[in-house]
Amino acid sequence: MIENEVRTFKFPKFRDLIIYEDENLIVINKPPFIASLDQREGGAVHILGLAKKYHADAQVCHRLDKETSGLLLIAKNPETYRSVSIEFEKRRVNKVYHAIIDGTHTFENLKVDLPILNQGNKNVSIDRARGKQAETIFNSLRYFKHYTLVECKPITGRMHQIRIHLATQHAAIVGDAMYKGKPVYLSQIKKRGFTLSKGEEETPIIKRFALHAKTISFTLHGKDYAFEAEYPKDFATLLKQLEKFDL
Repeated sequence: MIENEVRTFKFPKFRDLIIYEDENLIVINKPPFIASLDQREGGAVHILGLAKKYHADAQVCHRLDKETSGLLLIAKNPETYRSVSIEFEKRRVNKVYHAIIDGTHTFENLKVDLPILNQGNKNVSIDRARGKQAETIFNSLRYFKHYTLVECKPITGRMHQIRIHLATQHAAIVGDAMYKGKPVYLSQIKKRGFTLSKGEEETPIIKRFALHAKTISFTLHGKDYAFEAEYPKDFATLLKQLEKFDL
């Protein structure tokens, strides 16, 4: 499904993704279906490549999963890249993600601190013996009949951390097949008046897992930075449909 979506997805111009820029830093709202870095998949478009065409010395300071949308920091010079990397390493970068999850869940500063083992090839698992420390704080923001909008604050930065930590709470992100998250179809929530044309196949409201990097804040060279990224169209559409039919 993801591969088909990428083939039909029209990537915007890099300049249109920028929400902030100064002499040292570029901040973008990354669209879904585009990798942060080169994945060596036959020349597929990626953010780093686009950024380097815009500014030759650009370096992506961290990464988001290909399907994840939202805030991404890009350094314009090696000094800034090193400084931002140190802030991440010392856990002084505050990140907040929003996710839409299966089921109704009341999370009030729920701390999940299960260690994560990176098994390679984009596979991770919870492993108390061999895993690296991983901690995420969850808070429920909006309740629906069958779903919940959740705020996710990763304290550490392990691969798939938010996704697998939510899955351990029986609250997988919708559309996240890797962690048993199910897609959301309009026919599931709109019981009356839903019809399909003859031969038409229903597709999910959102064709990826519903995870968005919403805010980020940090201090760099004595200057405080704080940014917020609007939901992309697919995430906003899913929320709108849930507000209309699943309350």
